Amino acid sequence: MKMSDIRKMSREEKLKKLLELENELLRVRTLIRSGGAIENPGMVKAIKKDIARIKLALGEEGYKV
Repeated sequence: MKMSDIRKMSREEKLKKLLELENELLRVRTLIRSGGAIENPGMVKAIKKDIARIKLALGEEGYKV
């Protein structure tokens, strides 16, 4: 996800996407800890980066996350 795409989203869309990504990260981490193998090992890093980008965009708008 690119910053330009995130900046175009409304605040509600950003918060919804943030919640979805946090739940996805929790699911992937749980899968890894339970001994399962994920399809794409770089997925965790990508999800964490997307979460950080959304939080940055929300912070730019003056919304504390």
